[in-house]
Amino acid sequence: MWDRLFVDCHAATMVAAPGNPLGLLPNAAIGVQDGRVVRVGKRAELAGFRAAEVVPLGGAWVTPGLIDCHTHLIFGGNRANEHAMRRAGATYEEIARAGGGIASTVAATRASGATDLIASARRRLRALMAGGCTTVEVKSGYGLDPASEIRLLNTARALGGQEAVRIVPTLLALHALPPEFAARREEYVDQVIDELVPAVARLQLATAVDGFCEGIGFTLAETERLFEAAARHGLRVKLHAEQLSNSGGARLAAKYDALSADHLEHIDEDGIAAMAEAGTIAVLLPGAYYALQETRKPPVDLLRAYGVPMAVATDCNPGTSPLLSPTLAMNMAATLFGLTPEECLAGMTINAARALGIADEVGTLAPGMAADLCAWAIDDPAELAYWIGHPGPDRRIVAGRDA
Repeated sequence: MWDRLFVDCHAATMVAAPGNPLGLLPNAAIGVQDGRVVRVGKRAELAGFRAAEVVPLGGAWVTPGLIDCHTHLIFGGNRANEHAMRRAGATYEEIARAGGGIASTVAATRASGATDLIASARRRLRALMAGGCTTVEVKSGYGLDPASEIRLLNTARALGGQEAVRIVPTLLALHALPPEFAARREEYVDQVIDELVPAVARLQLATAVDGFCEGIGFTLAETERLFEAAARHGLRVKLHAEQLSNSGGARLAAKYDALSADHLEHIDEDGIAAMAEAGTIAVLLPGAYYALQETRKPPVDLLRAYGVPMAVATDCNPGTSPLLSPTLAMNMAATLFGLTPEECLAGMTINAARALGIADEVGTLAPGMAADLCAWAIDDPAELAYWIGHPGPDRRIVAGRDA
């Protein structure tokens, strides 16, 4: 006997089939046992199976739980003042060089007590959960010293233990140069590589290492040193790449079999070809594009032409993407970048799972997968990328239980 049998629903399984990229299954039923999906099929096919609880969903569409595969969720303070500065014409680079940007969040984060830090992160996390997220990637990166970065990763772990959501922690090891190392850049990179990465690997606090490869961030050579260190310690890599310029970061990421390269507004064809060959996922972040009022879009048609899977994420952060709605991220990806509704939903389910290296656990509705589901009161899955300000699913289920 199964634990639960969900009936009176339709399923977007995200298991693609010819002519059916979302694996749509009308009049479906979903069996769950021990927190995992055991059967997905037509209701008539599952009629003979028994369950301890039969759950009618009122004709809802059921999708895998949404996956936000790129967030900077844990930080102190906010940067609402920078919103006003941008409205007055200041650029991202100008704000950063004036002492704003990441540096101001680092100062606020370092000054925040543990209680305040986790309480503010929980509010943001719960907003994403209310929007349908059952898995959320959380980066460090606002500590900029080994103790502070480890503190942020421990906070992410604590959040995952307290909330009905899967947290995937990422060490954002090279995010910005801390002010105390302004004249000792090489020494700081050495500290990250020789102290921080080994400590995080030893403590098993993160599953991947990230960096910001950009003119106001870190160079290709510095990023490659980071990737080599990650490889030595058994950690996967991903990269903020080609957001503000074409630095070659995506090609470097592909060279190291990166899980993903993220942003990509300025990527060129060589970078896309390298990603396609390596199987690196393109993570598109329309919230940052919107907030920064950028004009250069990621080359979506070229990504399609090379068969590079595209994920979509909020990039929730205090400065350049204060976005707390996964469905709004999908709407932005459709409206601003030209993704189809099908690509948007795949971008926050199966492709987001691939971008985190967990597609064998979440992102599809199939036997053996975690029973992380959302039931939506909609007539068609395309509505998830259509409504602006969608209130979220009627039912969110994590490991088979209502959450």
